[in-house]
Amino acid sequence: MDPAEPSVDERGILAGVARLEAWLHVAFLALTTASAARYVDGHGLGERTAWVLGGAGLLLVVYAAYPTGRPWGGIVRHGVPWCAALVATWFALVVLAPSFSWVAVPLAFVALRVLPFAAAGAVVTGMTATVVLTWTRMLGELDPTVVLGPVCVAGLAVLSYRALDRDATVRRRLVDDVQQAEGELARAQHAAGALAERARLSREIHDSLAQGLSSINLLLQAAGQEWTSRPDAARQHVGQAALTARDGLDEVRRVVRDLAPAELPVPGTADDLPEALQRACQQAALHSATRVDLRVHGEQLALPADIATALLRTARGALANVVEHSGASTATVSLTYQPGSVSLDVRDDGAGFDPRRAVRRPGRGHGLTGIRSRVEGYGGRLVVESSPGEGTALAACIPFATGA
Repeated sequence: MDPAEPSVDERGILAGVARLEAWLHVAFLALTTASAARYVDGHGLGERTAWVLGGAGLLLVVYAAYPTGRPWGGIVRHGVPWCAALVATWFALVVLAPSFSWVAVPLAFVALRVLPFAAAGAVVTGMTATVVLTWTRMLGELDPTVVLGPVCVAGLAVLSYRALDRDATVRRRLVDDVQQAEGELARAQHAAGALAERARLSREIHDSLAQGLSSINLLLQAAGQEWTSRPDAARQHVGQAALTARDGLDEVRRVVRDLAPAELPVPGTADDLPEALQRACQQAALHSATRVDLRVHGEQLALPADIATALLRTARGALANVVEHSGASTATVSLTYQPGSVSLDVRDDGAGFDPRRAVRRPGRGHGLTGIRSRVEGYGGRLVVESSPGEGTALAACIPFATGA
């Protein structure tokens, strides 16, 4: 909606600046015409009448150059000279014919609109004094109503306009403050979004590219140790390292594009996630002495690609912790489909730890903190149960809309 247009509850005969100016034009034209007609009716078509009618016509011609637009700048580019010419013409005309004193009412609002407040107040005061003097001279006696009427009207006009002007100034300042606050909020939201995106990318790179590079490093170390004694096994390790490197390259490209990981070849099908989890389990078992099994429960559903990606990377991060820290002989990954949600459990029989004292070590990635942030980012919940010597169980549950 145009700011100049009044709202529904503000519509009225004087609502809006444009409508008020239209009524000002009508009032000025009507009072000038009525004053001229009154003079002709009272004095006839004498020699002085020609001067009065000519002055009335000149007054309308000067007023026709009314500055329009925002800011005022129609035919007359500067409102102050125009207002001075208009007031001077009125002064000369009202001396000839006191009937034109009524034109002072719209003329006062014109002066208040165009001139600075102090100058407008001086002009209105001069106009009021002129009206009082001309009418007193015409009546030949001092009439209190002739004095108090114009003074009260002028005073109320000035005070009312001053109050409206101050109110408009306050509103403009409030609008400026709101716009500034909106700008600051937008910048804060942009900064927060950038930080959140950096954290997300850091987690994704840690649980995809970093794990792949770690696997490549282990495979190449194993190949180096068996290069002479077991050349066939060494070549197998090198081939697996090359395959892992290619997968890592595809993963980096997809992370940059914010797409599903390379392990999800057919996003949206019911069997893409279990297949990807199976490969993750095989890769984890290949790099350690830990036996890793996958179990799938419930009716397999087509998950949204982003949720499937989150579960896959959660499993990879959890298995990386099992291989690197637990010393477990066996680990089990369970994927459970439930109505409206999907759960992923990773259990091992390793050394365990105290979750209350788990601290992220510098340079070691995000660990459980990154996994928790990812799961909770999709409205899910992560539970970690462990104690020293008792192994570890990690359970992640993410809700989703069936058929999404």
